[in-house]
Amino acid sequence: MQMKRRFIAGAVCPRCGEMDRIVMFQDEQGQFRECVSCGFKEKMVAEEGLKEPETRVTQERKPDPQVQPIRFFPPPKKKSS
Repeated sequence: MQMKRRFIAGAVCPRCGEMDRIVMFQDEQGQFRECVSCGFKEKMVAEEGLKEPETRVTQERKPDPQVQPIRFFPPPKKKSS
């Protein structure tokens, strides 16, 4: 079985410190990351209960009671003289 390896952009190897040298792949034993420079290899352990970090996009928005919508009215019609 051929493993599909993916480079992880911006990842730094914990052993040699090289950037953009980490590949991720999966085989029968699990998911791994490996450095193509120094040969460092580590099995990835999935942690249960991880929560997505809160950002301005994912945060729950509560309506502000002091904020009110703006209403636009058409300009008044000029009287013809």
